[in-house]
Amino acid sequence: MAPVAITSPVSVSLYPTLAFLTLAIGLMFTATFFIYETTSSRRNLSLVKEVTTGAVASVFLGFGSLFLLLSSGVYV
Repeated sequence: MAPVAITSPVSVSLYPTLAFLTLAIGLMFTATFFIYETTSSRRNLSLVKEVTTGAVASVFLGFGSLFLLLSSGVYV
């Protein structure tokens, strides 16, 4: 039985596009988070909204960084 090569589930040609899109979405959520933090008073802050927005931004920026590294040839 011959070994089977491991391949990416995403086409290599899509790495730059995915990097751009996920980084753009992540930066949008980061900006939303900062705007929410600076414009809300202490009485109107919601921990759930802060954690949710921060987590979504973190996930998109993480995947964006991964695809940016992959598209530039740094295979992690």
